[in-house]
Amino acid sequence: MRRRVAEARAAAAEGQEPALAPLVAEALGVPATDPRVAALVDELDGFGPLAGWVRAPGVTDVLVDGSGAVWTDGAEGLLRRPQRLDPHAAQALAVRLVHRAGRRLDAAVPLADARVDGVRVHAVLPPVSGDGTLLSLRIPAARTPSLAELAAGWPDGDLWGEALEALVRDRASVLVSGATGTGKTTLLAAALGCVPGDERILTVEDTAEAAPEHPHVVALQCRAANAEGAGAVGLAELICHALRMRPDRLVVGECRGAEVADFLTALNTGHQGAWGTLHANGAADVPARLTAMGSLAGWGPDTVAAQARAGVDAVVHLVRDRHGRHPVELAVPDPDARGFALLPALTWTPGPGPGDGSTAEGPGLRALAARLAGRGSR
Repeated sequence: MRRRVAEARAAAAEGQEPALAPLVAEALGVPATDPRVAALVDELDGFGPLAGWVRAPGVTDVLVDGSGAVWTDGAEGLLRRPQRLDPHAAQALAVRLVHRAGRRLDAAVPLADARVDGVRVHAVLPPVSGDGTLLSLRIPAARTPSLAELAAGWPDGDLWGEALEALVRDRASVLVSGATGTGKTTLLAAALGCVPGDERILTVEDTAEAAPEHPHVVALQCRAANAEGAGAVGLAELICHALRMRPDRLVVGECRGAEVADFLTALNTGHQGAWGTLHANGAADVPARLTAMGSLAGWGPDTVAAQARAGVDAVVHLVRDRHGRHPVELAVPDPDARGFALLPALTWTPGPGPGDGSTAEGPGLRALAARLAGRGSR
């Protein structure tokens, strides 16, 4: 059976329909609609005992900790489930999923990031993970929400939605910051859906996640080294190649190292309207994060500040709180600062009650309007 599954995968790689269910049904001698068929397909080639949670409505993350406990995150928050995976099953599932994506996970390479059927898979094996295998599955939405749909669930959503749509329309180069799980990639994809259909979008990501509703998107993703340690393709190299592929909009899924130098260089060589994401505690912390990442490329603080001040038009900071995932800060470069400092343009502040809060305009709003004057879609 496993040989036939491998053959079906090879057929899929050649663009043919793999049709695993009929193969399994034939082997079991039952109709393809028999529940045992779907269960065995999941076990052989899918998400195994986690398949039900991966398909469950409203679930955004499925997590397995070192003890084998299963947790889910989503509309109801982080919940522990009664299911538990034994250590061997958890490790076997993690290795199979990563291998299916063409990546390596073993004692020599105990950490891996991969994408399987649109689901982002992150796995860590012992001893790095401690006592057991750690598995994190990030489930994409069935469809990418539009910016208007996304903003409908935010506090002061109309105001924030209009501001973000204007950034896209006026070809602003934007950094989206926030902690893990605040919705940076979701916002990125929704905003890119506002890009005119006659423009070409190039996305560069470690693992392809952003899927904007747009007719012309070209996606590039990193590749890990092979067993001999060769063949790795990183973000910095992909950014350089993306710039040779006639992008109207360059998108870098997550700046986290030396590749920020290539991204900032692109912003200052005529590639307006680019977007990128990075981790930061707040908009005011983004300059320090850029300085730290730029140092990995050999850039000094003054060089990073000069490039960021000239190339970055706005920073949007996201949080996850009792109101959900939403923007709380829109900041822009301070035109009067010597280095790269940010002025608040819009700031959302929570109130004392569950539904309380308000958005205030800041001096950065006028600075942003002056900076983007005369721009617009081509």
